[in-house]
Amino acid sequence: MKVLVAVKRVVDYNVKVRVKADNSGVDLANVKMSMNPFCEIAVEEAVRLKELSIKEGGVATEIVVVSIGPTTAQEQLRTALALGADRAILVESAEDLTSLAVAKLLKAVVDKEQPQLMILGKQAIDSDNNQTGQMLAALTGYGQGTFASKVEVAGDKVVVTREVDGGAQTVSLSLPAIITTDLRLNEPRYASLPNIMKAKKKPLEVLTPEALGVSTASTNKTLKVEAPAARSAGIKVKSVAELVEKLKTEAKVI
Repeated sequence: MKVLVAVKRVVDYNVKVRVKADNSGVDLANVKMSMNPFCEIAVEEAVRLKELSIKEGGVATEIVVVSIGPTTAQEQLRTALALGADRAILVESAEDLTSLAVAKLLKAVVDKEQPQLMILGKQAIDSDNNQTGQMLAALTGYGQGTFASKVEVAGDKVVVTREVDGGAQTVSLSLPAIITTDLRLNEPRYASLPNIMKAKKKPLEVLTPEALGVSTASTNKTLKVEAPAARSAGIKVKSVAELVEKLKTEAKVI
């Protein structure tokens, strides 16, 4: 079974982002970039399925990672290769793409590669849209298991335990299918130095939206980007009575 995993290049989660002086976007100059944490979980799950196939046979035989972004996104693809993926595809685009444009490009890659399982992070920590996996499922017509906290593949079915507001829901999907990962699905491993060196020799194919026949023209326009307003520090109260009094007299919410 071929597994396709989508990964995104984002500002490292440890970095405090800065807004450009002209409010046109986020300042990325000299900023550390990393693989989106939810995408790391997606890669880890694919690698575990492949390791399971080696032990028991018949689960994942090939892992293909794909990213959509600038040339520098090859760094994150090499990281995914070092973690255990077999080959990589970069759809090179310098534009700030919408979730729908990304989903359309992934659909073109799916049509080209014909994977049986697609795994994506449920959202990216920069845009926080939580849309691409669902849009890809709609474009392909495949079943989807979003917010996955457990994945089990058996024959031509994949059983996904997904986190919902009321607890957990289990769905059975016919392959091919699309899964988006939640935080509790697994804990990603670190790439070892030997695997990082091996990843440099693994194949990485570079494509363009034009080569895939996909238009990435956006109907969205960013008017302004602003940093969150500064908030005053909170206070501690010693009793419920004091809390109620402050809510009445100071916050004036009751």
